[in-house]
Amino acid sequence: MLSNKRIQELELVMEFEKVEECFKEVSSWIENVGRKRLKETVSLDDSLEMLLQAQKQFKEFDLVASEYCKRGQEALKKMNQWEDFSFVDAHSYRVKLQTYEDQLEEFCTQLDETRHRVCETVRLYEFFDKVRQDICYTEEGVKS
Repeated sequence: MLSNKRIQELELVMEFEKVEECFKEVSSWIENVGRKRLKETVSLDDSLEMLLQAQKQFKEFDLVASEYCKRGQEALKKMNQWEDFSFVDAHSYRVKLQTYEDQLEEFCTQLDETRHRVCETVRLYEFFDKVRQDICYTEEGVKS
């Protein structure tokens, strides 16, 4: 039984190394690309036309970013089996997993918040643009 347990532990370590490569790729993308692009989206332009362009660019980024989030989450699911093992060396692996999980969760949350903010900003600008047009039409009707 002890031998079988040790084999399982070694298999988990090997699995962790595979998953860690995925995490390193996702983590690197988040740090080098994802966070920078989210920061760029913080200031949205003043015109509806520019805002719609920014929304289009964000949607393209969002597709890629969502894929990285999905890959990271799938890798985390693979490692859920670590919860069942209590061998001594697992602590350092759990710490690494927790770090990756925290980074991924924070980025995915920021992505969701930015997606919502961009969408709501576009809706507001469209509403104000429609109101402005209605006011112009009303003023023209009054002058006639």
